[in-house]
Amino acid sequence: MAEQVATNITFHEGTVSAEDRVKNMGQQGATLWFTGLSASGKSTIAVAVEQVLLSRGHHAYRLDGDNIRMGLNKNLGFSADDRAENIRRIGEVSKLFADAGVLSIASFISPYTADRDAVRALHADNGVPYFECYIDCSLEAAEERDPKGLYKKARAGEIKGFTGIDDPYEEPTNPELHIKTHEDDLETCVAQVIEFIDAQNLFA
Repeated sequence: MAEQVATNITFHEGTVSAEDRVKNMGQQGATLWFTGLSASGKSTIAVAVEQVLLSRGHHAYRLDGDNIRMGLNKNLGFSADDRAENIRRIGEVSKLFADAGVLSIASFISPYTADRDAVRALHADNGVPYFECYIDCSLEAAEERDPKGLYKKARAGEIKGFTGIDDPYEEPTNPELHIKTHEDDLETCVAQVIEFIDAQNLFA
């Protein structure tokens, strides 16, 4: 994680407890972290899951990789260092949403185990629930989908350092949830995620 630079600062504790937020919102916040190859279905599933949760009266918010890079992380590229900082920042944002009582649905390729582990540790250190969801899709299936044409460009050498082609994707070894989008349709995948969320007893 990033080194603390400012030294003349003090953390200000509030008087609202996690229990107060649960009582007020009727749910406990948590982060559901979707990781997987580009075109694996992370964003598509996240959109559907968010809609289901909101339709049931739950507080959820979707944080999408491309969307975040258009604002908060617009100054970051795709070098290893920039990827790490991208995940560090969104890990902090996800933790804040979850701490506020919202179910944060983060959809990021997040290809490196060390970066994902750092986000997990950040949540654990702050007592915030965190669940890693591996959106598993074979490289062949992802390339066949290729909705943005990125794999084609990467194969042609127009994009360098593209995850799955000339930059590694380190598969999660022990995710809380494992979804296989090259085997199951969208409805089934969404149902699996919702079933998992319901089993965590986050809602009062």
